[in-house]
Amino acid sequence: MSFAGTAASHLDTPPLEAWLVALTEPVVTVIALLALILITLATIIAFVKMILMMARGGNNTLRRAIWLEYGRWLVAGLTLQLAGDIIESAIYTTWDSIGQLAAIAVVRTFLNYFLERDIQEIRERQHHETPDHEPDARHE
Repeated sequence: MSFAGTAASHLDTPPLEAWLVALTEPVVTVIALLALILITLATIIAFVKMILMMARGGNNTLRRAIWLEYGRWLVAGLTLQLAGDIIESAIYTTWDSIGQLAAIAVVRTFLNYFLERDIQEIRERQHHETPDHEPDARHE
């Protein structure tokens, strides 16, 4: 969206506010695109790793490692999306728009929280459990 188009649609908007809207909209779009790319690539990579692990007869340790890596990428993507929401809040001027943004931000924050908690549990489990694979080759 061009600055002129934004300014024309907000005739009663002060120039500084129109400039803020014109700057914020593409930034939020780029952040959303980055989050989409990151989450999509992470999902494809995790999917391929899981398929390969199942084909090769992987173990729980490998499965958890794949989930942990995938979870970290999802947290990064959710964090990007939340950053976009925060920036987007600068241009919302109605209570309905602010309410919708707040609801989206709350859902993303809860997803992020529970995903982080799951990742922490997996890390703790990996730290406390012995690996369920054969001893390494140095001891053979």
